[in-house]
Amino acid sequence: MRITVFGATGGTGEHLVRLALEAGHHVTAVVRDPARVRQAGHPALDVVRADVMDPAAITEAVTGRDGVVSALGPRGTGETTVCSDGARSIITALRAAGGRRLVVVTASGHVVDEGDGPFTRSVVKPVVGRFLRHAFADFVRTEAAVRASGLDWTLMRPPRLTDGRPRAYRTATDRNVRGGHFLSRADLARASLDALANPRTVGHTVGLGY
Repeated sequence: MRITVFGATGGTGEHLVRLALEAGHHVTAVVRDPARVRQAGHPALDVVRADVMDPAAITEAVTGRDGVVSALGPRGTGETTVCSDGARSIITALRAAGGRRLVVVTASGHVVDEGDGPFTRSVVKPVVGRFLRHAFADFVRTEAAVRASGLDWTLMRPPRLTDGRPRAYRTATDRNVRGGHFLSRADLARASLDALANPRTVGHTVGLGY
């Protein structure tokens, strides 16, 4: 596949670029600082310096691609619109380019559903939700924009991310993973790449966790 990755120098995006290259895909990494791309020089990697918030600047980077992944994420706990603004810009660029396939990473923390146990529903998520309220509000806006995009979308909803090594993880369609409180960034990247190639995930959320 020909894949474009946004957030390619972040914790998850970096793993995603590496895994995609190892799998034989051609990758376009859209970044602000090309010097931060560890795989620079790989023959199947194109590094594009562009502002993700400018649809016109990224349209070429998504033209003719089989899929696009947004691994954009907030930094800190303050007010943020980076994920939702980034998603809207990518959607606009994909529409202009005639592209269809989009995978966007959000989180499971802002969602309470049948996949959550009683303690998680009543204690864990209310506490975490107060601490991360700005990021979670941005994830809600992001998901609304993606759902309304008219594209072939998939939303990845991981729990708390770690820098641990890859291992077996669980997934759930359109709900959270019961007891899945943690996931490594490497496994999120692997799951996102798998979802990109799986047409059964189109129009669905993918819950993740160990």
